[in-house]
Amino acid sequence: MKLLENKWALVTGSSRGIGQQIALGLAQRKCNIMVHGRKPGNTAETIELLRPAKIETFSVAADLENPHEIDELISQVQHGPGVIDILYNNAAIQNDWEPIWEIDLDEWRRIFDINVIAMIHLCNAFAPEMKRRGFGRIINLTSGIQDIPQLAPYSVSKAAVDKYSRDLAAELRGTNVLVNYLDPGWLKTDMGGLDAENEVTTVLPGALVPALLDDHGPSGQFYAAQDYKVLEF
Repeated sequence: MKLLENKWALVTGSSRGIGQQIALGLAQRKCNIMVHGRKPGNTAETIELLRPAKIETFSVAADLENPHEIDELISQVQHGPGVIDILYNNAAIQNDWEPIWEIDLDEWRRIFDINVIAMIHLCNAFAPEMKRRGFGRIINLTSGIQDIPQLAPYSVSKAAVDKYSRDLAAELRGTNVLVNYLDPGWLKTDMGGLDAENEVTTVLPGALVPALLDDHGPSGQFYAAQDYKVLEF
């Protein structure tokens, strides 16, 4: 089993759902975890679930719709116990179901602020230091959603995640900072709903694949967590 001892990962939206599962999976690989929630108290459950792994943890909070709070999150991390080796941009929101032409423009902006702009903000903060140290793994969560115009702000924001990830990977080519994008699958979460195809736990082990890549491995690539759910690695 490949371990991530002495590495630190920041997983946004890790107070529950997919992000919480990713944090737990990384902890099994002995990775230290910075747990993020929208409010300070939201991370307590994940911190407690991580305790048996006997790793270091650190709690950070920010509403990713607010750029000032993102700046504060970055400051918390930079003054925290370790530097970021692995960044999972997991936190995202989805709009309510409406005909595409009836979705308010403010809702489009809100979705993009959280799903795209916040991701870029965090990459801008941590990727240069990863480049300087010659190691980094950035994993941006995307979606396989298609042909559902009622959720267009969400699906279009995820298309932007894909393109940005490829562009950032190109910028960092040859630096051993690998940037990839991950589709967790349709999961039973607050966002995915009870009718989703898969339990949230099936995001593992596949969600860890981009974090466990060998040095100078694939970058700018798409990964689907559900492709790995029956595998051990």
